Formats: sequence, C-alpha cells, structure tokens
Amino acid sequence: MKNTLITILAAIALPVIASAQLKVNVNIDTDPAETNMIPKEIYGQFAEHLGSCIYGGLWVGPDSEIPNIDGYRTDVLEALKALKVPVMRWPGGCFADEYHWRDGIGPKEDRPRMVNSNWGGTVEDNSFGTHEFLNLCEMIGCEPYISGNVGSGTVEELAKWVEYMTAADGPMARLRAENGRKEPWKVKYLGVGNESWGCGGNMAPEYYSHLYRRYQTYCRDYSGNRLYKVASGASDYDYNWTEVLMKNIGGLMHGVSLHYYTVKGWNGSKGSATVFDEEEYYNTLGKAAGIEPVIVKHIAIMDQYDPENKIDLLLDEWGTWFDVEPGTNPGHLYQQNTMRDAMVAALSFNIFHKYTRRLKMANIAQIANVLQSMVLTKEDKMVLTPTYHTFRMYNVHQDAMYLPTECDSPKFTDALDRKCPYVDATASKNSDGIINITLTNTSLDQKAEVSMALPFSKKAEVSAEVLTSKNAQDHNEFDRPDTVKPAEFDDYKIKDGKLIVKMPAMSIISLSVKL
Repeated sequence: MKNTLITILAAIALPVIASAQLKVNVNIDTDPAETNMIPKEIYGQFAEHLGSCIYGGLWVGPDSEIPNIDGYRTDVLEALKALKVPVMRWPGGCFADEYHWRDGIGPKEDRPRMVNSNWGGTVEDNSFGTHEFLNLCEMIGCEPYISGNVGSGTVEELAKWVEYMTAADGPMARLRAENGRKEPWKVKYLGVGNESWGCGGNMAPEYYSHLYRRYQTYCRDYSGNRLYKVASGASDYDYNWTEVLMKNIGGLMHGVSLHYYTVKGWNGSKGSATVFDEEEYYNTLGKAAGIEPVIVKHIAIMDQYDPENKIDLLLDEWGTWFDVEPGTNPGHLYQQNTMRDAMVAALSFNIFHKYTRRLKMANIAQIANVLQSMVLTKEDKMVLTPTYHTFRMYNVHQDAMYLPTECDSPKFTDALDRKCPYVDATASKNSDGIINITLTNTSLDQKAEVSMALPFSKKAEVSAEVLTSKNAQDHNEFDRPDTVKPAEFDDYKIKDGKLIVKMPAMSIISLSVKL
C-alpha cells in the first residue's frame, strides 16, 4: 500500500525576528514499512530511598494524619493512577547497593533503623520495604523493577530475595507468608546492581561482567515467574562499558541499562531550577537533545554483538539535575520543576520514540520530591509538576504504533554547539486507529502556525489540549498549585482540507485525530 503522509506546514521566518512565526514541515508516515510499537515502559518511573521520595512522598504510614490508604498517601496514589505508570524502579539508585532486604520485612517495630549514607545521612526506619513496594505496584497497576544489591550484598542474599518475592513454596515463601503475604508476587524486572562503575562498587567493566554472570546464575525463575535480567550499564558516553558487557555477558542478560542526565556539569554549581536566563534555557534543551547521539552510539555497539536484536537497552535513569532548593538538605536533591523541565521531557520522549527497536524502557529520576519529579509534597499538601502534566499528555502513545516523522525545523545552537529543533513532533496510531500527534514549540518568544493535510479531513474528528505558560521559569507551588497546567485547546480550524493549528511560544500540544 502506498504510504500515506501527513504533512505539517507552518509559516517561517528567522527566529531573530520576534514577531515572526516559525515554519516547519513535518511528514508523518501513517503506513510505515517497518512497524515498531512504543512500549509503555518508556514512561516508567524511579523511586529511590532518597530525601523525601519514599518517606513523605509515597509513604506516610497508616497512623499518619495525612490522608492515606494503608500508609500510602491518597493524593499521590490517585495522581499516579491517573498517570498510568507502567513500571517503577526501586529501591535505588546508589541506595540499592547498600540495601539489605531482610531489614525491610516483618513487624515494623522490629525492623532495624539505618543511616542512608548516600543521601544526606538520613536515618530511616525501614517501614517501607519489599511488601510495601510490591503492594504499591499492585495498587497502581504497574510492573515492579527491583534493583538488586551487588556492591555490598552477597549472591545468596540476592538469590533469596528473588525466592522470597516469587516462590510459591519453600523456606522463603513460608517466611513471606508469616509476614502477611501468602501468594507470591509477579516480579519481571531485576537489575543486577546499579552504576557498578561508580557508587555501586567502583568496578571495571570486565570485573563487573564476571560478577554479573555469577549473580544472575542463582536468580531463579519460581512458580511461573520469568525474570527479565538487566545488567548495570554505562553512564553517558562510556561506550567501552557497553562493549565489554556485550562481549562478556551477551545472552545471559535480557537488557543493559544506560544513565543520562540533563545536567550542566558534575563539578560546581549545576544552576538553579527556577532562576535562569535565556542562554541557560537553551543550553539545557541542548543537553537534553544530546541524548540522541548517545543512544545511537550505544545501539550501534549492541547491533555489532547482537545483530538479532535480542538484548534491549533500558534508560533507567534520566532527567534534569539542578542545584537543590535553597535551605534544603544538599543530599536530598529536592528541586523545583518549571516549564523548562516540561520541554526537556517532551523533547526526550520524541527522541525515545525513534529508537524503540532497542530502547524498551526509560525511568525518569524521580517520582516524588527528587530531581525531575512528578509530584512535590509538603506535609499534607501536594502539587503536580509541569513534568507530570507532560507525562500525562504523552501517555496516549503507550503501546501504540510509532509513526516515523521527518521534521524540517530550524534549529538553535547552544553554547556547546549542540543543535536542537525549535519545533519538534512525534506521532503514533493506537489500536482504535486514532492518530495521536504531539507538537512541541521550544521557542521562548515565537509562535508557530501549523497546517496539517489529513486524508478524509472533512470527516476528521479532532480534540486537543495544550501545556504552556508565560515564562519558562513558571512552576507550581503549594500556595499556587495551578500556575502551569494543561488546558483544552481550540485554536485550530479545518479549512480547504487542512487542519490549521496555531501554537503559542513555549508550548506542548497534544492532538488526537480520528479519520
């Protein structure tokens, strides 16, 4: 069948002309020769024992005056259900490789307290452990992704944790039943260590490869559960790490991880989350766009050793990283979340969609009160962040067929010579035949008029919503929770067989088109 193309046209002029509109041609192939689904796991979450992500964010305990369901914050729980969270990674991060799971089971009054030495020296009571996490996943309907302790844990410890969670019978199953859970859980994803090149043990890739082979051997499949084993992969540009793991581990892993943060640098100030100028805004987006060549290079290495595409790439930590908010514990990584963060999320998703042949999961850091979070909490108050709203608008693409796009947009160049489009687009088709198109205009001051030629346009049914704000620094606070939020969008019309959309500056627009 001849490919059908959706063409997005816009009026363009040089971005230096403030009154001008951006002009972009985007071709969307609605009948691609090769079909790739956008796995829902691309929209995964990450919850680490870090600051108030767990305690105060997800969990307050059943005796709290804050409204809760069996100890889980009611407001956060409902927000996550609405987000359609597909998978959640826990307990770390760096925390994973010094977490001993037996400390987090049994009667809460008997659980030992521990010092979280990685993140601010906080003393935790271990009231949130294996049962609490896995029950949470069941409540919101997501897959659990367990990060196992390789750095300071033993093979036996990890093996028995797997047995405790998933075996229907045996000593660990009986212990689990004594602690209130007779039926085993289903646990699909198992990370064998985390950042083993750094906080997970400061290992060389060759050494970690041998450890992985040993540890994974004893992580068995029990009672019909099938583990998907993830090797602790590279950071950013460490292509040698990926190559060594592909060469030395190969078919003993189902996936290999990758970490990439949109961060100014690891030395000195990372910049403010809310106070930044135009140059800092575009530099941040340039760094976000810089993930694309990184993904491409890691995939190329994987293709060399795995031409049959059996091993997946999992971006299980990503997102913005700025300085903590003034007056907060530096080790708790609490940062605000602005329209700039929403732009980073949108651009990132557009890139992720392109590479789902290999890229099968992404987990943003983190779900609550840490880095680029979905929600912020303070005592009994909660706000949804601009990133939350972006995730919610994009979840129409979960498990939908990716429609390749060609975007002819002018690009800006940041201070480090990274290029990023002003206007970007991604599209998919769901099982009902509805085409979902998400447009992003990153420009701080230029609008875009978008004209879309659609087949059978006279019969097309269109619905849309927009996320935008006056300033890139705008964010939601506990006394102003709705500064940045989606709204119905109706600045479009059908004329001469075309759908004409007028995009505000700095906006994300989600369009659903039923032909």
